[in-house]
Parts: sequence; structure tokens; C-alpha cells
Amino acid sequence: MSTTAFSTTALASHMSIDEQVAWLMQGTDFGDDTLAQNMTRELRARLEASQRTGKPLKIYCGYDPRTSDLHLGHTITMRKLRAFQELGHEVTFLIGTYTSLLGDPSDKNKARELLTEEAVLNNARTYSEQAFRILDRAKTKVRFNAEWLSELSFLDVIKLAQNFTIQQFMSRENFALRIEKGEPIYLHETFYALMQGYDAVAQETDVQVGGSDQLFNILTAGRKLQEAYGQKGQIGLFVKILPGTDGVIKMSKSLGNHIPILATPEDMYGKVMSIPDSALMVYFELATRYTPSMIGEVKANLAAGINPRDVKMELAREIVSIFYNDDAAKQAEEHFKNVFQKGNRPDEMPEFKLDQPMQIADIIAAAKMAASKSEAKRLVAGGGVSLDDRRVQDFAEIVQPGSNAVLQVGKRRFAKLM
Repeated sequence: MSTTAFSTTALASHMSIDEQVAWLMQGTDFGDDTLAQNMTRELRARLEASQRTGKPLKIYCGYDPRTSDLHLGHTITMRKLRAFQELGHEVTFLIGTYTSLLGDPSDKNKARELLTEEAVLNNARTYSEQAFRILDRAKTKVRFNAEWLSELSFLDVIKLAQNFTIQQFMSRENFALRIEKGEPIYLHETFYALMQGYDAVAQETDVQVGGSDQLFNILTAGRKLQEAYGQKGQIGLFVKILPGTDGVIKMSKSLGNHIPILATPEDMYGKVMSIPDSALMVYFELATRYTPSMIGEVKANLAAGINPRDVKMELAREIVSIFYNDDAAKQAEEHFKNVFQKGNRPDEMPEFKLDQPMQIADIIAAAKMAASKSEAKRLVAGGGVSLDDRRVQDFAEIVQPGSNAVLQVGKRRFAKLM
């Protein structure tokens, strides 16, 4: 397999319908074989109809801007949107300026905190720009669901609600667990599925992409509401959840097992190299531009006994290239080899100027080498901090201005203290 220099656009232009279906279904998780077969059959039929008529399908995925920064896990659905773009279909990147006020309860075991409109809009401003590191800017429609949800009257909401029963909502796994534990379920939490369902109606979509926790919102709500409005019910494509760098738990900024898409090429490469071998194939499936045949080649190489480290380096090159370019990926790889395989310090590193004596933990936090002072303390306690190659034992150790010492946090973060 080549490192990163291939064009999915060129590949897509020569794909048969069977190859298109296989590519679009790659990395999906329906949780039920019959449902997977039904959605595959419907997708094939719509792709064939699109090919006959020359009319592109309407595809969308919604993103609630409840935080300002995205990580690699957020981009898995974007990779699926990009595949549809490569095949010539119409893609909408929907920012949930209204749904995010409430928050999706699908994967939560308690009610979400309500956000203010100001907080949502501040977060939304960064979303589309970050998304364009995956999506083709020229082929992407960016819309905000406040456009139609803010226009609904209370009577309109009642008419939406009459399509569903309380039993349908209470049978959802996360709601059922909360009932079993005696925890409250607030009425407003049931509105989210109605809101997301109406997004599909307003856009008359053919396919909605979402995580595997979105089955209720996309099919039970969205598809049913479309049919109630006389539209053809959308197809749901549910992608698997990307594990974090621990290879097990869902990628999450709060857990610290995430790979920020705004990370430097060197840091991104290093974080990919830190994932366990067991997570290699799910990362290739979900986070790369690789088609099914290319993934089959990776599996064959592993089965033939290729060193998993070399396959992981291929993965790291590919992911860095997606968010930057091939040259940045090569440079990041050289940095990794020089610093981590040869045990050398990087030739260049950021400088941090001390205006006064400071504790190590304060320096780490102020230099953005950890998310907070608390995390800095944990890193010191875990033996992950060194000063001029000497392991730091006390987070309260004082560093004087002008020391010119090299601070290392973890394996990949360096700073020269001035």
C-alpha cells in the first residue's frame, strides 16, 4: 500500500454500484442484520435511480455545537459524507443551532444541561471551518436548523408529537435504564427526536448519516415523520463509534483519549502511534480514505506477519495527510523516528518565557502542555514529566527564569524554558 498519495475522487469515478455500496457501508453498525440488509437494499436502489436519472441524492449529518473543538471521533461521520461527495451526491453539513440548545439524550444517562443561544453560536462559528479539513468546501452546503425549527408554532409541535407514543420513547435503552434506576426523565428530553426528525422533513433528505446511537432519532423519528409528510423515508447509515487512543473507550476530550483535529502534525502522528494494535483495523475502517479493497490489503499484510508498527505508521501518515498534506505527514514521521525511536530531542521546540519563578505544574498548564493544572499534577505523579532528562518528582518544584532547561511532558511535548 502506498503511504497517502492516492485520489478517492479518481477511484470513485470508476466504481460500480456494488463497489459504491460496499464503500458506503464500510464501517457501519446497525445492531441488527435484518435492518442492515434492508438499508443496504434501499441504498442500492436509490444509487441506481440516481445513476439513471442523473439526479444526486440528498445526504446530511447534523452536528450540535455543544463544544468548540472537534476531535477525530467527530469526523467519522464526515468521512462518510465525503465519500458521498466523491460519488457526486449533494451533501449538507447541518449545524444544530436549535437542537444543541437542548442536547441529544441518546447516549446520556442523565439530562443534559441546557445551553444558551450565545454559547451555541460561539461554538458554531468554528465548526464548519474545522469540517472543511475533511469535506470538500465547494461541494458542501452548510445550514443551521434554527432556519426551520424556530418557525414552528406550538400547534406544529403538537402535530409532530402525535406521530409517536410515550411507550416508544420510554423503550429507548438509555431511558429504560434511567427508569429502572429511579432517575428522572424530563419531558423536554423527548423533544429532541422530534426536532431531529423534522430536520429530515425540512431538507427532504434521502440519507442521514449518524453514529450507531442515533437509530431512534434517524429511523423511528426522522423516517416516520418524512412518511407522515408524504415524503419517501430516508435511509439511515450508522457508523461505528471510534475508540480513543486507549483502543477501548469512546474517544472523548473529557477522558483525555482523544486526537484533536487541530493538533499539530507531529502531535497527531504521535497520538495515532500510541493506539494499541488491536484498534488498528477499526481506525483504518472509520478514520481513513481507504476503500474496502485497500482495507482488505492491510488485513492481508497483517495476516502475513508484517510488523504492526509499520502498519500503524501507514495509518498515522494517512490521518495526518487528511488534515494537512503528504509533506506534513512525512515530516511528522521523521520527527517521530528522531524523537521516539532514536531517543533524540527535536531540533526545534517552542520556547516558554518565565517572568518569575514558577512551579512545574503552573508552567505545564500555562504552556498548554496539559489541559489544566490538575492534569499537570497527574502527569507529574505518573512519572510523565522530565526536566533536562531528569524525571520530575514534585509538581511544586520551582523553575527559575533563564534556566534554559528542556521540559518534556509525555512522549511528544517539549518546551525550552527561558
